[in-house]
Amino acid sequence: MEALASISIVVGAMLAAIAALGINRFGDVLSRMHAATKATTLGLALTLIGAAIAIPATGAVVKLLLVIVFQFMTAPVGAHLIGRASFRA
Repeated sequence: MEALASISIVVGAMLAAIAALGINRFGDVLSRMHAATKATTLGLALTLIGAAIAIPATGAVVKLLLVIVFQFMTAPVGAHLIGRASFRA
């Protein structure tokens, strides 16, 4: 289980780094927004899943899963608002 947690955390960190690189390299707002929401959300989810596997306490696992759920609920809304504001500007 420890190896699975480590792999999940490393893959999540790599996805977050790729998202940061995409934000830095892409030119327009919509492409940056895409890089910021897709890869970062999945990277955070994988990192938190790895932490949930590594920490066997039930309370900690519930909190980490709630963070994942709230991230998946709020990231698209934030990206939509940023895209809408950039389109109108």
